[in-house]
Amino acid sequence: MIVKGSCLCGSIIDEIDGELGDLGHCHCKSCRKASGSGYGANVGVETSRFRLSDPWSMAREFESSPGKLRMFCSNCGSPIYAYLRETPQIVRIRLGSLDSDFDTRTKAHTFVADKAKWESISDDVPQFDG
Repeated sequence: MIVKGSCLCGSIIDEIDGELGDLGHCHCKSCRKASGSGYGANVGVETSRFRLSDPWSMAREFESSPGKLRMFCSNCGSPIYAYLRETPQIVRIRLGSLDSDFDTRTKAHTFVADKAKWESISDDVPQFDG
């Protein structure tokens, strides 16, 4: 199975080999700001299973907090992934950037203690304060 994704303008295209792992919704302030919504929807993927095509050199990285880098398209602003310097072998792919359909469901809500006051979580997915 190959899961395909891209940025809004199509300048950056990516592929993930194999099934997606556990999906998560992160409610920390940083993920909310990076996603422009109530949470960041992500899936961790080993870099050995991830390919990125950026023929126009639009990919940019931003260090949003010490050791946390976020990659986005400099043309359209779409977030593509984030990673930690201490674990560069894992990238957290932004689910909204994926074009392929997939059946994996959300496994957890994290950093719920930081969630936006206006947001309510109404599913039965496990919630964690941190």
